[in-house]
Amino acid sequence: MSATGLMGHEEFETALNNVDPGVPLSLALIDVDNFARINDEYGRAAGDEVLRELEEVLTGSLPDDALLGRVGGDEYAAALPGMPAESALIVLEEIRRHVADRDPVSEVPRKTHLSVGIANRPTHASSVGELFRSAEEGLYRAKSEGRNRTAIYVESKMVLKSNYYSRASLDRLTKLSSARNRTEASLLREALDDLMIKHRDAL
Repeated sequence: MSATGLMGHEEFETALNNVDPGVPLSLALIDVDNFARINDEYGRAAGDEVLRELEEVLTGSLPDDALLGRVGGDEYAAALPGMPAESALIVLEEIRRHVADRDPVSEVPRKTHLSVGIANRPTHASSVGELFRSAEEGLYRAKSEGRNRTAIYVESKMVLKSNYYSRASLDRLTKLSSARNRTEASLLREALDDLMIKHRDAL
């Protein structure tokens, strides 16, 4: 448990791994937009107050069975067991709008904006690691599209993959996808991760 009373990253990940893998699970990564600027312009005490109020909203607004952790300086993770990604989007978008509409904390004369990325197991991932990566990609999309928004992970359709792989390789990928009950994109992401590890000295 972190100093804030919420789970830290490792504790949160352990809790996710303890969720029945047969139960659908949505994960939301929640990031305060431009938080470093708040600390720089108004001081860390003001930044802490912004986070304290955000945590109050999150703990009071998420479903009772939700898991909540502070997984980074200004990044939070909420797991919603039994909830599809579309329903999680409704819940988190309501929270995002509520935070954006609130009056600013007294020390910070600007409203708090959040970017949120959402992914679901088994829709977008088959493991906790993949679930985090997919939610992170959703968060990246929310930020790249202008911040202060909620985005569900959108898996690449890989429409250009035939330009890079032979028909035989694509057929084998399709068979592996079926045998492992995983999407082709998730298998290719795993291969890319392995490639980055193999050649990490060159990065």
